[in-house]
Amino acid sequence: MIRLIPSIFLLSIFFWFSILSCTIAPEDQVMMDPPIPQDTVPFRYLALGDSYTIGESVCEECAFPIQLLDTLKKASGMQGIQKTIARTGWTTSNLISEIASEKPDSNYNLVTLLIGVNNQYQSKDFSIYEEEFPFLLNQAIAFAQGDCERVIVVSIPDYAFTPFGQNSSNTEKISQEIDHYNAFAKSYAESQDVFFQEITDITRKGIAQPDLVASDGLHPSEEAYALFVERLFARSYDLIK
Repeated sequence: MIRLIPSIFLLSIFFWFSILSCTIAPEDQVMMDPPIPQDTVPFRYLALGDSYTIGESVCEECAFPIQLLDTLKKASGMQGIQKTIARTGWTTSNLISEIASEKPDSNYNLVTLLIGVNNQYQSKDFSIYEEEFPFLLNQAIAFAQGDCERVIVVSIPDYAFTPFGQNSSNTEKISQEIDHYNAFAKSYAESQDVFFQEITDITRKGIAQPDLVASDGLHPSEEAYALFVERLFARSYDLIK
């Protein structure tokens, strides 16, 4: 039988209490796993965004953050805790407001940020994105332990290549504006040494490959999100090891 030294035992209790206490958040914004074995160090993943992050029109487990979490857990053999702050229709302004309300912790191993499509869809002035995206990215870095290398900016999907988008009178304009948003996000992210992951090209196969579009005819499908995860995996895996 292994005999525990009292001081070590007390430190162990304090350590696990602090981990559990920092994961408490509203039920609709957080996903928690069963109790974590004491011989396993968990990783923490925060996903910030809009409908593309929550996985509108697909199952809860089909959204790319949840698929990524499950893939990382299986590959690493580690437990993981994932939190999502996102909602359908959110612009950069909405996300900023919710983050201010949620006040996420600053101990995440990985943070993804995918935001901007609703700024474009709602015809917001582009100057709003130019001002608010950098603010959001700097917040994401703060949540990732202040480490810019722990943040991944995900490019905005192109909904012009969906049945919904095809009903638009000018699909080329949609794609051009999405490119404009993505170019700015990529440029700013790289200026801050933040990794930018391109996935827009996957969504531009939506007309030729209908299985990449969800049943609502607008959002990516489970299969499309799985392709997002394939691209995100290597970088993400390096951050949780």
